Formats: sequence, C-alpha cells, structure tokens
Amino acid sequence: MSLASGTATPTIHTVTISYTQLKEKNLDLSSKIEEGFGPDSLGILSISDVPGYSLLRQNLLHLAPRLANLSDEVKKKLEDPDSRYNFGWSHGKEKLESGKLDMLKGSFYANPIIDVPTTEESLIKRYPSYCAPNIWPHAALPELEVAFKALGKLILDVGLMVAYHCDRYVSKEMNLHKDEGLEQTLIRSRCHKGRLLYYFPAKLSNSTQESDSMSSWCGWHTDHGSLTGLTSGMFMRDAVQVTCPDSSAGLYIKTRNGQIVKVVYGENDIAYQIGETTEILSRGHLCATPHCVRAPKGADATDLERATFALFMQPDWDEKLNFPEKVHIHQEVIPSLGSLTFGEYTEKLLDKYYHLKL
Repeated sequence: MSLASGTATPTIHTVTISYTQLKEKNLDLSSKIEEGFGPDSLGILSISDVPGYSLLRQNLLHLAPRLANLSDEVKKKLEDPDSRYNFGWSHGKEKLESGKLDMLKGSFYANPIIDVPTTEESLIKRYPSYCAPNIWPHAALPELEVAFKALGKLILDVGLMVAYHCDRYVSKEMNLHKDEGLEQTLIRSRCHKGRLLYYFPAKLSNSTQESDSMSSWCGWHTDHGSLTGLTSGMFMRDAVQVTCPDSSAGLYIKTRNGQIVKVVYGENDIAYQIGETTEILSRGHLCATPHCVRAPKGADATDLERATFALFMQPDWDEKLNFPEKVHIHQEVIPSLGSLTFGEYTEKLLDKYYHLKL
C-alpha cells in the first residue's frame, strides 16, 4: 500500500495484483494476500487489467439512473418485501446509523449466476433473501438483466481466482481441508448476490450539511459474507459522466488500531474486500474491516449522482459456520454452541438492520 501524506485523513492506495499474475496458479502471491487481507491489513486489495471488465462496468453503471427513474408503478412491481427487499428494487427500507430510513440511495439486488436458486417452498420461506427467484424489469429495462449478469459473472470468476490464492496463504498458517477453503465454498454456493447502487442527486442542503459526516453515503459496516467485489463509483450529472468534484469523497476504512483512512484504487480495477464469514472460517488469518462511503460536499456536489456495483460472494445458505472461541464481530448473535448455518447467521443480522420482523 502506498500512503499519501499531507491530509488530515491519510489516503492509501490498495495492494494491487495484475490479472496476469492472479491467473498463474503456481505463482506464490502470499505476501500480497497478507498485505491486503492479513491480520494487520485493511482487508482490501484490487485486481488490475482484467480483460473486458471496463466495458462491462460502463454498460451496467450507465443503466442505474435509468432504473432509478422508472415510474413508481414499475418500481413497485420490482419490489420483494418477503425477501426484506433483498431481491429487486429497494429504496427507503434500510436504516441508517441515525435510525432513520435511508432515502439517499436506491438498490437493485439479483443473483447474477442463478435466476432460481431453489424451487423448494420451505427453503424460500425460511431463507427468502437467498432462495427467492430474481425479479427483472423485462419490459421496462430489458438491458439490465444482460448487463447485470455479465458483470456479476466476471467479478465472481476473478473473485474465485483471488479465493484460490487466499487458500494457499491460509494453508501455510493452519490445516485447511480442500472442501473447507474459500474457493470451494464459493464454487458450491447458490447465494451470490449482486447489488447495483444508485445515489440520488444531492440537493444543496444535503451537500453542505449531511455530507459533513464521513459515513454520509453509506454507514459504517462490515460485510458479513465471504468476499465482496467492488467497482469504482461512476459520478454523473443528468446521466452524463463527470469527475467527482470533491477529493474527500469515497471509501473509508477503519484500521485495527482504530485509525480511519481513505482508500483508493484504479477506476478500471476490481476491488475485493474480506467479509466476516471468511474471517471466521480462516480463524482470523484473513480479516474483515469496518468501512463506509463519504458523499461529495460543497456547492459543486449539488445534483451529483453516483452509481456503483457490489458482488457479495457468500457461502450457501446451509453452509455450517463454526465460530472460534473468541469472536469480535456480532458476538450478540452467536449461540452458546458456537455454530450456525450461513442462512441462520444472515437472518439474525438482517433483524438488526431492517425494521421488518423486529
């Protein structure tokens, strides 16, 4: 990581691995994995020069304003309250740190790999946020499905390569059965979830007040899945791409010693962050970190919109999580026996963050 000084909050460039290096299975990338994901890391690294990625990113992110500006009637049909809005369109359903409903951004969720994860009604009822079928705006925005799936599949394929090298690193530190590794866990999963995010244009009052908060666009949180693939954000004004007017806007991460740093990576890089599940299963050799997103502020941020995409690569809903004796994440949801399926773990966390079923 390279550190830029001279600012109140340090700016750090992610550890970067080229796609050419990543695809070489015989190349030992353990030092890079440790630097990006290890116990003293920021829990993030980026992959550069991925063939075809730049175009797929552009294709999907340019659709975000069009999706958000569909009629309320159309968007209502894309909602799925039974899944706690974890499929289809979601706006104003999730709570911010303040306890208020988040009206700043809209999201579209879908599994980019499997349209129908299961047809078992009991599973759909038990784990609706993973087992429900996708909802696509076939008539209103048919391009969305194609672009969403193409980008999601590419980020997953590259993520599996990252997972392979994570397993090589972890296997040096602990006994790791082949079926227990991150790569195989993700390969057999039916739970991967993509999220296309659209941040609505900020009004002047928002851009001068609310964005003073470091977590003004996305509150502090730690991803609960295994590995999250992230695109860089695309800023637009009236659906035309522009440069972000505020250098303080972007991704912030809290380090192990409590320091907050701004993290940057290339526009055409794919960033990957470790989630809580991987930290649990790797016994802390790969570490998740709290992070948030800060909105641009100032007069130049008025009417600025932003689109981005995240792919949450996660274990299957029935994958068993055996928690270590010492856990510093979500201790309150872990039973005394120290074991939950990933589906059970997710449902407990969703109870914390959504107003439904509380």
